[in-house]
Amino acid sequence: MSCRVGLGFDAHSFAEGRRLVLGGVQIPHPLGLAGHSDADVLVHAVMDALLGACGERDIGVRFPDSDPTFRDISSLVLLEEVMGVVSERGCRVLNVDCVLVAQEPRLSPYIEDMRKRLAFVLRVPENRVGIKATTTEGMGFTGRGEGIAAMAVALVEEVNSL
Repeated sequence: MSCRVGLGFDAHSFAEGRRLVLGGVQIPHPLGLAGHSDADVLVHAVMDALLGACGERDIGVRFPDSDPTFRDISSLVLLEEVMGVVSERGCRVLNVDCVLVAQEPRLSPYIEDMRKRLAFVLRVPENRVGIKATTTEGMGFTGRGEGIAAMAVALVEEVNSL
């Protein structure tokens, strides 16, 4: 068995007139995240981690914000496409582990639903998806409530070495 690991990071600022979507879950909040797609920082970090584990370039290359096809698209749809790349590269997901960094809103009530949605798209049991939320105790852009960041690590197994 040969395993590969990838690391992903994403951050978006808050914006008026947008829905707040994290891990495919819409979260009640007066502000959403600015971005070309639904700006789901959690899913974006997971996609970059998976692409990195497979030796691919990042989501900005694969899904450029200059392409109107991706305007307001659900990041879970994009994650499905990334899963196609994972499969094409002869890999399967073993697990992902993520951290959301946000001063607000409180995210713990939504984490289990996020895990379920990600696990479904990743084709893994829910216990193979870790999601934690933390604050920066008022420091930096997340601490000032200007946006949300996410980090993810993905472990994939090379089923068919290329």
